Amino acid sequence: MKQFHDIFISVFVMLLWALTSGAVSASASDTRPRIVAFGDSLTAGLGVQTGDSYPAQLQRRLDDLGYHYRVINAGVSGDTTAGGLRRVPWILNSKPELVILELGANDGLRGLPLDQTESNLGQIIRRLQEGGTRVILAGMKLPPNYGPDYTASFEAMYRMLAKENRLSLIPFFLQGVGGSSSLNQADGIHPTKEGYTIIVEQVLNVIRPVLDKQIRKPSSTREQS
Repeated sequence: MKQFHDIFISVFVMLLWALTSGAVSASASDTRPRIVAFGDSLTAGLGVQTGDSYPAQLQRRLDDLGYHYRVINAGVSGDTTAGGLRRVPWILNSKPELVILELGANDGLRGLPLDQTESNLGQIIRRLQEGGTRVILAGMKLPPNYGPDYTASFEAMYRMLAKENRLSLIPFFLQGVGGSSSLNQADGIHPTKEGYTIIVEQVLNVIRPVLDKQIRKPSSTREQS
């Protein structure tokens, strides 16, 4: 029964993402190379307007800076690394040049075995790389509910995966935002519009050196903020 339930949830999540993501509804005339923001509710933008999510704000910042990339929001609320692994073929269908991988928080909050989360993330990374995609890994931290050993090992897992797979790492996706009542919604977990603005700047700090190495150089020398 549990296996049937897991399969049902997996199919439902993938259909939901396929119906709501820009990967399916994209205009064929938009030939810009693609950046896929691949994650859970923190990527999807749960609780904020669509235009206030971090992928939407990232798109505007890249446009302002003259980077001709199209950002696709592939965030699904509640997604785990297991769900993300099942979504990899959908991600690759978008033919992204860059994927910002933000997954694992829901695994940690559920207290799932770290070796399982690590294995799933490792498989996601390898499959994306095999598909010709550059991966940026977003690190996460947990509240101390599960004890110092679990939380420390969880945080270290991202550093290890980044090192093993030679990835650029966003050390902590919610740096400067997590734990701030003024930058998070009432649930204390999901950022506000202002919180996502801070996150976008941190994401930019990591992805801009990567984008600058691509063939497509920024067309603007506008002052950076």
